[in-house]
Amino acid sequence: MQTFEYKITDEVGLHARPAGLLVKAAKQYKSDIKIEYNGKSSSAKALMAIMAMGIMKDAVIKVSVEGEDEAEAFEGIKKFMEENL
Repeated sequence: MQTFEYKITDEVGLHARPAGLLVKAAKQYKSDIKIEYNGKSSSAKALMAIMAMGIMKDAVIKVSVEGEDEAEAFEGIKKFMEENL
């Protein structure tokens, strides 16, 4: 399992549009990708669960990746977040 922390910089946080893009990016991989925030955990492939977490600007989230394409998924999701969130 690989993990990283990321600070959300999008002005409105992880709302519908960026959450939808994150889910789309996560679904490209076979690995399990989890997001943890404020004591809650969700699959990065579950749009409604991500939105229900209420992740706002400047929130620090923990992302964990585990599975058969773990290295590729880790780099891909990390790059996606840096470019979009």
